[in-house]
Amino acid sequence: MENRHVRVRFAPSPTGPLHIGGVRTALYNYLFAKKHGGDFLLRIEDTDQSRFVAGAEDYIVDALNWCGIQVDEGVSAGGSKGPYKQSERRAIYHKYADQLIESKLAYYAFDTPGELTEMRERMKSAGVASPQYNVVTRGGMKNSLTLPAEEVRERLDRGDNYVIRIKMPRNKDIKFEDVIRGWVSVNTKNLDDKVLFKSDGMPTYHLANVVDDYLMGITHVIRGEEWLPSAPLHVLLYESLGWQGVMPKFAHLPLILKPDGNGKLSKRDGDRLGFPVFPTNWTNPETGEESSGYRERGYYPEAFNNMLAFLGWNPGTTQELFTMKELISSFSLDRVGKAGAKFDFDKTKWFNQQYLRSRSGDDLAKELTPYLKEEGLT
Repeated sequence: MENRHVRVRFAPSPTGPLHIGGVRTALYNYLFAKKHGGDFLLRIEDTDQSRFVAGAEDYIVDALNWCGIQVDEGVSAGGSKGPYKQSERRAIYHKYADQLIESKLAYYAFDTPGELTEMRERMKSAGVASPQYNVVTRGGMKNSLTLPAEEVRERLDRGDNYVIRIKMPRNKDIKFEDVIRGWVSVNTKNLDDKVLFKSDGMPTYHLANVVDDYLMGITHVIRGEEWLPSAPLHVLLYESLGWQGVMPKFAHLPLILKPDGNGKLSKRDGDRLGFPVFPTNWTNPETGEESSGYRERGYYPEAFNNMLAFLGWNPGTTQELFTMKELISSFSLDRVGKAGAKFDFDKTKWFNQQYLRSRSGDDLAKELTPYLKEEGLT
């Protein structure tokens, strides 16, 4: 693993504009890849077609371009490992779901929504606070573990709706080392039999991202803290598919918090406190609602990147202003903290002020001319 060519990916879902938390994830991936002479991939994870938002993919590509985060391979750059959009890879995933079923590490489940609700209500009545489809409850449900093999085949042949679920082993400790958080250990008694393949013929994120990372040779998965609870399942999938020898290293980034530190930063916080949470302007294609971005408010991409880099990372020196080249040279996951980072809009304005002051008169004249023309002043 240590000698593999570094390959990282940024894999957003096209469900709306790119939050600054997502841009920071892309930036950290990019800095890490370039520091180690590696490749930065852009992949679109659109397995949930019900949440697709028109224009979101183009927005993501445009935002990364503005930030100067150059894509080596992916939806906007092409490459030999494509397609780089999961909806165009759907034929690939079934092979691996079938492999898990054949090795008895996954199973078909035919339960209706009503039957699932009934199971959960029954478990709640028995005093279970968070009912799950797991090693305890699966035996009382309609799946290929409980139904006769002939009935399972008949259901499949006539096209009954089904999902494919992972078969969580009983009482197994799943362990992995997170680059930022150290060793993580979770017992399977705390995990449910997650759906890997949905009734619409699309894989869930869990299966698709593992298969894609394997096929695309991803060596490091650097993503947000919100994916940490899913990591044990992903580790188990690598083991179940026989890929543990090439499993990527995981690094789960800390949250970006509200200015007061009380919870995750959201668009609502930006609206309430008067600052953007998106890199560039976004117009909701359904409602027409407009959200401002840093680019259109006159922020320099250098200032924006500088601000993002410091939301979770510390260079270990007193230096505060970094070019992209300097960020690449200085960046290390070892200096990314575990605790959430509070967003400070005043500090963001300070970064932009420093870059504004460093501009020459000629540069400022070129930058201001379009705005002056717009106002009829030239």
